[in-house]
Amino acid sequence: MFADDEARVLRRWASDAAQLAAWVRRRTGGEPLEHIVGRVEFAGLDLRVGPGEFVPRQRSLLLADVATDLVAGRRGVFVEACCGVAPIGAVIADRRPEVWIVLTDSDAAVLEHARRNVVGAAVCRGELLDAVPIRMRRSVAVIAAVAPYVPDDQAGLLPAEAVEHERPHALFGGWDGLDVIRRLLVEAVDVVAPNGAVALEMHRSQADAAARIAEGVGFSPSVVLGDDGQTAVLVAATSA
Repeated sequence: MFADDEARVLRRWASDAAQLAAWVRRRTGGEPLEHIVGRVEFAGLDLRVGPGEFVPRQRSLLLADVATDLVAGRRGVFVEACCGVAPIGAVIADRRPEVWIVLTDSDAAVLEHARRNVVGAAVCRGELLDAVPIRMRRSVAVIAAVAPYVPDDQAGLLPAEAVEHERPHALFGGWDGLDVIRRLLVEAVDVVAPNGAVALEMHRSQADAAARIAEGVGFSPSVVLGDDGQTAVLVAATSA
């Protein structure tokens, strides 16, 4: 976002000149704009986000589009795992209001924002897919997640405001960045319904390795590449 755009956002949400001045000082000090105003725009939606929480990136619009297409061709529950403030769930709720949505995350604070961003969704605290209610398992049509996928040794490549202001567990995914993605794919085998699918965001350099993991646990993998030259979405499908 350019400086002029950031200034417009600050002016829009500041209640008075004093708050605006305080916000400008915080932004100049490196605090993320979204944490300051408590909101982020994603796919035309105004989502709430709190201090320390992972801010949805615009690159995740690719996952939102892929998930929307997957939901359109299937009947059943949609799950956003590692949901954070639930940007993908919010898009599905907006585009496919008839779909039953489940949001899972291990962070109680971030789930409060997820609850506000996706009114009516089932919000479940727990680790990955273990949080999905037992009664819903095998009726889940689509799982989507922006799991942490930055390799641990690549922290220096991230913007300072991300490293300093977002929780590490929302960013880093082990030595190759695929630790959480591995767990999700393994757990999804017992959760997703026949003819279901799992859609996971990652860097395109990780897509081949992730596809092999998916195939190894019984999924049929395919990869959707983003126009930014970096983002990829792995789609791991089950048979009918």
